[in-house]
Amino acid sequence: MDEFLTIGLASVKRSKGSYLLATLHSIFSHSSPEEQASMVVVLLLADFDAQWREDTVGKIRADFAPQLEQGQLLVTHVSQQFYPPLKDLKRNFNDAPDRVSFRSKQNVDYAFLLHYSVGRGRYYLMLEDDVASAHHFLSTIRTRVAEQEASGVVWATLEFSALGYIGKLYRSNHLALLSRFLFLFYQEMPCDFLLSHFRTLLTQSKPILFKPSLFQHMGTFSSFRGTHNNLKDRDFEEEQYTNPAADVYTDIPVYNEYHPRLAYDSGTTFFWGRTPVVGNHLTAVFREVAVVTRVAVATGSEGKDLLDSAEVELGRDPTTETGNRTCRVFSSLGKMVDGWFEMQEVEKKFDSASSCLRIRVTASQRDWVIIHQIRITTKASAVL
Repeated sequence: MDEFLTIGLASVKRSKGSYLLATLHSIFSHSSPEEQASMVVVLLLADFDAQWREDTVGKIRADFAPQLEQGQLLVTHVSQQFYPPLKDLKRNFNDAPDRVSFRSKQNVDYAFLLHYSVGRGRYYLMLEDDVASAHHFLSTIRTRVAEQEASGVVWATLEFSALGYIGKLYRSNHLALLSRFLFLFYQEMPCDFLLSHFRTLLTQSKPILFKPSLFQHMGTFSSFRGTHNNLKDRDFEEEQYTNPAADVYTDIPVYNEYHPRLAYDSGTTFFWGRTPVVGNHLTAVFREVAVVTRVAVATGSEGKDLLDSAEVELGRDPTTETGNRTCRVFSSLGKMVDGWFEMQEVEKKFDSASSCLRIRVTASQRDWVIIHQIRITTKASAVL
């Protein structure tokens, strides 16, 4: 068990689109040689169509010969004769028979994949075959695991994406248990439900979810029926980011030590404020003027403590008022909707450099507010 991380994914033939090769390219190209040496990717070709498997193996050999030769990519298959019955199953949740068969087979696919992966690394990461990876995701995972171990927190699952069974991390010594668990209850419920039950059975009552997410769903069409599926993780960030250096302050009453800076800096922390009223704001004053290209603001936690009504604004012409730096002129980028705001290509609307970002409350609310993400992408610093 020399590798730090085993990455497992199962793939089947899709009626529309194919994302497997792009997923593998993302895993390897977004990892340094040192990171690749610390991981092994296990791919289960889980479709019973022999011609599809043969064609897929040919493409993998063409694109990933070095990884195959070095043992960093393992490809396997399980014959249909080893699968339990996949028809005339229980119709729990009133799902259609074909959906029940699909999700039940998927549970068995993952059971076989987990069983094959036992002992191949200290930790196991579950992915799907239509996923984009953040740069240096392995190093980030290594850091998060070390933090959890140092804190003494008991955990069964660490989550690096909020979507389905993407980015779920397990200890290698739990894989045999999880494999048997999925196989035993394969027809009872979808895989993500079973994974949640497994976590609670191992005494981890609540999810441990890290942000920003390290993995993003890239597919447009589902492997089931080829239906449209454009599900995205709002907290995914492909590149490790750094907001422009800034002074950050607010006049919203701060709860405990959850200061506004925590919403601005990279990490899993957040700003937490009491009952904002009209005119309250959180402002970041850049230490150097910059041309802003993208702004994203995310608020709330599990549907609570959202910032219901607010404008997101860019400012210029820095000044000092009542002891705080601010800007004389602000222009609106737009309103927050359902606690969320994002705007791309900001420079096309505001081609001049900016000195401030302000989130201004436009309606009082009784609930408290959490701001857990402020992301600002800029061009090279400019001069007004």
